[in-house]
Amino acid sequence: MKINSELLKEIEKYVTDLIIKDSSENLTYHTIDHTRLVVKNAEIIGTRENLNGDEMNTLLAGAWFHDTGYIKKYQGHEKESVTIAVNFLKLKGVDKDTTDLVSECIMATTFPHQPANKIAEVLCDADFMHLGTDNYFEHAEKLRQELKNTGVRKLKKSEFEKESVQLFQNHSYFTNYCLAEITKTKEKNLKFLKESAVKRQQKKKAASEKTNRYSRGVDSMFKLTARNQINLSSIADNKSNILISLNGIIISLGLVALASKFKENPSIIIPTVIFIVFSLSTIILAILSTRPNISSGKFTRNDIKQKKVNLLFFGNFYNMELDEYEWAIKEMINDDQYLYSTMTKDQYSLGKVLARKYKLLRWAFNVFMLGLVVSVIAYLLVFLQL
Repeated sequence: MKINSELLKEIEKYVTDLIIKDSSENLTYHTIDHTRLVVKNAEIIGTRENLNGDEMNTLLAGAWFHDTGYIKKYQGHEKESVTIAVNFLKLKGVDKDTTDLVSECIMATTFPHQPANKIAEVLCDADFMHLGTDNYFEHAEKLRQELKNTGVRKLKKSEFEKESVQLFQNHSYFTNYCLAEITKTKEKNLKFLKESAVKRQQKKKAASEKTNRYSRGVDSMFKLTARNQINLSSIADNKSNILISLNGIIISLGLVALASKFKENPSIIIPTVIFIVFSLSTIILAILSTRPNISSGKFTRNDIKQKKVNLLFFGNFYNMELDEYEWAIKEMINDDQYLYSTMTKDQYSLGKVLARKYKLLRWAFNVFMLGLVVSVIAYLLVFLQL
């Protein structure tokens, strides 16, 4: 018995019920809709390839059964599909030659395709006809999700697109119809896949470069730290000015007292001199705390290439020519690592200067305080002796 139109209707109902009832929910691509689409494609291609009635019936039977094996197993499903088809066809009394031909067509859909006859070529092209259709990417995403859901392979879109490019390049149509009508759209899809892969690679590279950059929080940290250090430096300078002004007045009054009271009361010369000496020491320390240190103001191109120079501090460039300084700044701002390294060095340098300033200022206050104590004790001793 050959396969006829009545048996095809029975095959359609049997396969439809089987797939709908027994297929896993994880199958998002190999559904009954995919089987129906392959059957439709096979009928279109078979007609254009001038298959006779028996060949067309054999082709459509193979198309209906070709993915039924997915209800049993995912990888190697073709053999399961053959078993299901053979059992059904034998039950319906189909002759062995026809059954073997259906089995051969189903096994030919194993990729890479190696069809041994015209019917198998048509079925292989019908199964992969979506590669050359406008809705290919919709089918491809369903397949990617299916591979993920079934645990076969978890692929990111970029990985899946890369493997899809290889699939396109390794695949070729067999029938004249697909070669003439489908190949052009297939090439367009392949071109889009390649462009998408390049764009994803560029985005990945850009994202990688972005991760190497510093966040806005880092910029805010540098701004806040610089502002705090400038404020602390301003406070230290104000304190130094207070000490200089106060002790300047004290020295002036002390000298006047020495000049006017020395003949009347010579015994006060020692405590007054002590007071003046401590005040003078305080002034010296206060002046040292505010005195700037200036470097040579020059650097070499080699210093810039080795990232040794802090271009944010004027003392490192004030003797340079403008064009040299502009070149150095461009080198720095085009290199995030160098830029942030320079900002770190600048903060460190400001911190070192601030530490020296507060250290001298502390000594100035200590000397001033000690001078007050010693001078008061000396004056008391002089007046007690009187």
